[in-house]
Amino acid sequence: MSTIIHLPVFGLALTLSSYLLALAVYERLGRPGLLSPVLVTVVLVATVLQVTGLSYAEYLEQVAILTLLLGPATVALALPLLRSGRALAASIPAVALSLAVGGAVSIAVTVLALRLLGADDAVLLSALPRSVTSPVGLSIAEVLGASVPLAVILTLISGTLGAVLGPELLSLVGVRDPRARGFAIGMTSHGIGTSRALAQSEVAGGWSSAAMVLNALLMTVVLPLLAAALLR
Repeated sequence: MSTIIHLPVFGLALTLSSYLLALAVYERLGRPGLLSPVLVTVVLVATVLQVTGLSYAEYLEQVAILTLLLGPATVALALPLLRSGRALAASIPAVALSLAVGGAVSIAVTVLALRLLGADDAVLLSALPRSVTSPVGLSIAEVLGASVPLAVILTLISGTLGAVLGPELLSLVGVRDPRARGFAIGMTSHGIGTSRALAQSEVAGGWSSAAMVLNALLMTVVLPLLAAALLR
């Protein structure tokens, strides 16, 4: 077993097989939010790493190819954005207002919650990029001098929770418009949420892609300035 888990392809095989299994269960049970393939895959992989004793650092080396593909995959999620370009251009005031309000609320909730819980500055810096799509969020974490592994975990948790709970919460408060649903999901749960929005409809997926991209651009500028102000 020790020999197997240290093979260069072990992490890759584990991740892909876990995802395919999770996807099959997800489709078979009618796509329940709590069984999101990404969430189930994370649980399965984490369990195997814990049981086998394989370090996270070695696992990352084994799945380096997936990390390299993360950027192109995120870019591919922006393709529906192109199809929704005219609708977005016709709604610039609403889009800009939603982006500003959503970004402000996300940052305020993060800062206030962590301050109330007594978290130190290192944790706060790692949590600030949590709603930004992973490739951009990790770059922001590096610029902020934050813990990149912690930023990865918090980004994954934020994306997964948004993808799992977001659609249900939006339905609960009566948000039916696929544009509004997609934009809200994309802002809060980036690529993971966008993949689920695409499963609901192409319109929702397009608007989710738009929110993901625009939020990433905005936070690239805002978060370093905010971090500098908070740590004075």
